[in-house]
Amino acid sequence: MRRTWPGSRSCARPETAGRDRYLALGVSMEQAPHEHGTAAPDTGAAAVPHAAAGPAGWAPAARATLHCLTGCAIGEILGMVIGTALAWHNVPTMILAIVLAFVFGYALTVRGVLAAGVGLRAALRVALAADTLSIAVMELIDNGLIVLWPSAMDAQLSDALFWGTLAASLVLAFVVTTPVNKWMIGRGKGHAVVHRYH
Repeated sequence: MRRTWPGSRSCARPETAGRDRYLALGVSMEQAPHEHGTAAPDTGAAAVPHAAAGPAGWAPAARATLHCLTGCAIGEILGMVIGTALAWHNVPTMILAIVLAFVFGYALTVRGVLAAGVGLRAALRVALAADTLSIAVMELIDNGLIVLWPSAMDAQLSDALFWGTLAASLVLAFVVTTPVNKWMIGRGKGHAVVHRYH
């Protein structure tokens, strides 16, 4: 049996020691922060909380999809405006719009994760894990509708058809991508990864 000599460190379990520390300060256990087990060593990097997979609701899925849709819409519109203003053909304009949709989609997520105190490299990894499938599905639906819509590819920025087709394609992309995000969040993937930092 191990003895505790006067003046030596206590061999009490961390949970008991933590409780005694708060009681000595006059803080009741109801007021004290909950401590589970021992604290991980501080490495200077932000800790990644554990996220358990489980059934996901439609509201978080819709918010995640709206988040991706915002970045995609900014990138799509900017790409089409640039391509049309420079009189590019349809294919390079669409490629630019898709690339910018990914860039802005990732950028919005990176900005939010950086605000939680995570380093840039880790924030980029989180954005790639959280948004890639969602943005890819959104871009497939969005651009697919524009390609299939008669005369939409030839519409100019001043045409109502350009903006009407773009709006309809983004709405359809939202409707199709929301169940995908719901499925991913339920598996602890996609925007479930981002939610660990909020």
